[in-house]
Amino acid sequence: MSPQLARRKSTIAVLLCALTLPCSASRAADISSVSKQPDAWFTSDEGRKVLDNVLTWQNGNGGWWKQYDVAKPRKGGAPERIDPRFPPQDQNLSGQVSTFDNRATWSELRLLARAVTLTKDPKYKEAFDRGVKFVIAAQYPNGGWPQRFPLEDNYGRHITFNDEAMVEVMKLTRDIAGGKNEFAFVDDQTRKACAAAFDKGVECILNCQIKVDGKPTVWCAQHDEVTLAPAKARSYELPSFSGGESAAITMLLMDIENPSDRVKQAIQGAVQWYEKSKLTGIRLENKPDKNSPRGYDVVVVEDQSAPPLWGRFYDLETGKPYFCGRDGVKKSSMAEIELERRAGYAWLRPWGDRVLKAYPKWAEKRGLPATTSST
Repeated sequence: MSPQLARRKSTIAVLLCALTLPCSASRAADISSVSKQPDAWFTSDEGRKVLDNVLTWQNGNGGWWKQYDVAKPRKGGAPERIDPRFPPQDQNLSGQVSTFDNRATWSELRLLARAVTLTKDPKYKEAFDRGVKFVIAAQYPNGGWPQRFPLEDNYGRHITFNDEAMVEVMKLTRDIAGGKNEFAFVDDQTRKACAAAFDKGVECILNCQIKVDGKPTVWCAQHDEVTLAPAKARSYELPSFSGGESAAITMLLMDIENPSDRVKQAIQGAVQWYEKSKLTGIRLENKPDKNSPRGYDVVVVEDQSAPPLWGRFYDLETGKPYFCGRDGVKKSSMAEIELERRAGYAWLRPWGDRVLKAYPKWAEKRGLPATTSST
């Protein structure tokens, strides 16, 4: 078997495993696919049933939690299930905590915007309006968004870029402010509030960007909501340069139509960091393993022809990528952490690829050099 075919089969195996995993992310994928249904679906009996179910899962504060089945209506105020795999702080034990994690809340609001546009049913608009008010209320005065709201005494208080939470909330406010397509029904006052929220979010992003020797680099997956310093979340998510989350932040900044000089500098700094932080000569390979909760192990193998990868986390002192198990101890290689974390977390991915590919066109449009110096 050729190396190219082997890599292709390995990639297919990864995708198949991802599609069959029973986790909260699959719930999020379901609601995302629902929002992409054709227009006729929204007025069908099936569509109206799902939309009405989503309304039952809206919390009193206007947001949603991340673990529920859109095919079922909510019954009472208790959470759908208690998952023994996760500590209490990662569960909605009260049934009333709302979150932006795992695509929650902003996905529902995009879905409801289409429902309002296509059905004209006032109950969907009322739920949408409550949800947008929740989004605005959850934003910190400094422009950041926490992972969860109301605030709890855990890492959910941090300004959260992890899994693109804040980036996707900002895209939502930007699109509402634009008032186009499914958001054309939104009133001027709400659009202005969303525009102001987006601008504050950009300011927060710029203030959170980690500087080394005075030069902007990238971001941590979460930042302290008061000091804006890189912050810890779960035991294996330590303060760091994030090669994962920073890509989406950089792409969001590139989408700004008329960027300020400060935004331009932030983008150039991030691009320089991605250029010098890429990892070459390696690729990931999945190997069947009956001892793994997912049925496979993920290993790093040498391959000089492989495209570059980036680490999820880089040490703030050394600038080198690291890996971390549930013990919270940094390791220099993925092989050193436990099997469950190796296969159960995204440690190495081609995150920076889209940043480096998008930059030349972005720079040319603004009369800037198509390449940046990483020195």
